[in-house]
Amino acid sequence: EADAALHPLQDASLGSLTVYVVPETSSLLPQGISVYVGKHRGALVRAGGSLAALGTRLRQLSQVMAFPASSIAAALSDRAPDSQLGPGAGRHLKSSLGYEITFSLLNPDPRSHAVEWDIEDAVSRYVQPILDRLSLVANFSVDSQILYYAVLGVTPRFDKKSSSFLLSAHSLPHVINPVEARLGSNAASLYPVLNFLLYVPERSHSPLYIQDKDGAPVSTNAFHSPHWGGIMIYNVEAPASPKTSLPLHVKVDMGRVMEVFLAQLRLLFGLSREELPAEFLLESPGNEGLADWELDRLLWAHTVENIATVSTTLTSLAQLLDKIGNIVIKDDVASEVYRAVAAAQSAVAELATGHLHSAFQASKEAVTSSERAFFDPSLLHLLYFPDDQKFAIYIPLFLPMAVPILLSLAKIVREARQHKKEPTKMD
Repeated sequence: EADAALHPLQDASLGSLTVYVVPETSSLLPQGISVYVGKHRGALVRAGGSLAALGTRLRQLSQVMAFPASSIAAALSDRAPDSQLGPGAGRHLKSSLGYEITFSLLNPDPRSHAVEWDIEDAVSRYVQPILDRLSLVANFSVDSQILYYAVLGVTPRFDKKSSSFLLSAHSLPHVINPVEARLGSNAASLYPVLNFLLYVPERSHSPLYIQDKDGAPVSTNAFHSPHWGGIMIYNVEAPASPKTSLPLHVKVDMGRVMEVFLAQLRLLFGLSREELPAEFLLESPGNEGLADWELDRLLWAHTVENIATVSTTLTSLAQLLDKIGNIVIKDDVASEVYRAVAAAQSAVAELATGHLHSAFQASKEAVTSSERAFFDPSLLHLLYFPDDQKFAIYIPLFLPMAVPILLSLAKIVREARQHKKEPTKMD
């Protein structure tokens, strides 16, 4: 209630943060809670017994809601030293202008199971709200498919004690490759594809459960792969009578499934919430699936990553052009380079002043211009033909013609020398 009441008083601009310091004895916060983080851009902090205690709580709060050095290192995981990276760095998706999300239902035994899933309603109710929030970051497209006779490619182990089949943690990496060959969505995609698979095991391998590294069953019966997506195993209850006619009609509980997929989507974008002290209380983002301050952190990360990408792209372009002395830079390529540099400088300046939205837009423009310059068709055909390759191509053509010419010149020179050595006859 306090978060909703204070929301109209907060600064609604992207990247802003409003902190309310309340007395230590205030009843606004529950007993034992010193820091409350709302789902907007505000937080309540107890004053504490001293300024040192208040400063400690504010530093902890900034680590949660702001964009600290560890988050910068995670955004630049492919450029920062390993010593500066945390355990989860490099697992989130790289910045892109768009993403494609594919929900796939895998039914390897359609003769036994007639699976029904209302994916359209589930996407509209659970996925679209969070995609609407993420539309500031990138463009999203969603599609779905049903694949029959698609198996995981790994034979599960039967456990006699539980009368179930188990997939160990070390076998999970071998599950993705056979399934990915059936998806067929990566080949024609211009943007990264996020795959979310719902697998209904066949009757001969039911029920099927996933184990973690310690051998304990995973509560969600699902796992995710960084930069790729996630897979959830949906077990079907065995029929009460062995004489039940087949196929069994199975209606998927989309609420339970989408709860897992949305959690995996947050992990892919680096929005997982770290373990916090017991005195911290975080408000649930609700149906939107994303708090305002989490969106700000994501925009910060993508802006910093875009600026670094522009720097790397233009540096690579300059190094390539230095190696090719006879290359000609067209005016439109030069203008794209100038535009990329100006946009990157504008993004850095906007970040310094706290204008997050304009900084992110400038960084996207810089990435687009730098890639246009780097992949310009007028440069590509010259980049693949340096001088050594030109010699390798033309020497086999001209050498056969040059050999007889050189031999003829050598013969003429020898004859001229012999003619000079012969004495001149006088009559």
